[in-house]
Amino acid sequence: MADSTRWSRIVMAGVITGIVMVAINGRGGDEEKPQARAPVVPSRIDIPSLGIKAPLMKLGVDDGRVELPPYEKPNVAGWVTGSVVPGDKGPAVILGHVDTKTSPAVFYRLKDMRQGQVIKVVRSDGKVAQYRVDTIEQISKNRFPADKVYLEDGLRLITCGGTFDRDENEYRDNLIVYATLVET
Repeated sequence: MADSTRWSRIVMAGVITGIVMVAINGRGGDEEKPQARAPVVPSRIDIPSLGIKAPLMKLGVDDGRVELPPYEKPNVAGWVTGSVVPGDKGPAVILGHVDTKTSPAVFYRLKDMRQGQVIKVVRSDGKVAQYRVDTIEQISKNRFPADKVYLEDGLRLITCGGTFDRDENEYRDNLIVYATLVET
């Protein structure tokens, strides 16, 4: 009799555990699991004061070097996938060309940005991250402020600037816009 009481308790414990697991999960074991959601990514950048509305592409980092948007798509900017999604806490970095060999590109007018102006980034989840410009900095590419760009909170817009070095076939400086998140 003692054996049957012990087995009854074990079976009852198993049943209770099963009921608790179903209650916690909210479903039985043979129902389909929900599909994983696609990761949130930024899809467009809007800078109303400059008349910029540009699609965003993903830019990877390979061997410590950030990929650049293709020159064949001068009106597209790129979000660096190693940075946070704009609207989330942390540094979000977006790159764009200033020009091509034949015409201005997406960030051609970035030099005209002023403190206090608004930058909006539309995300794939329907949210819009809104930033306010803090400072604009033109700095030699040899002194690029990597810690300030890639470690501090906020949005960073980066393009080329300064004088064009014909021997190196590139601009000598970077133009960097630093902005703080004001709402998502």
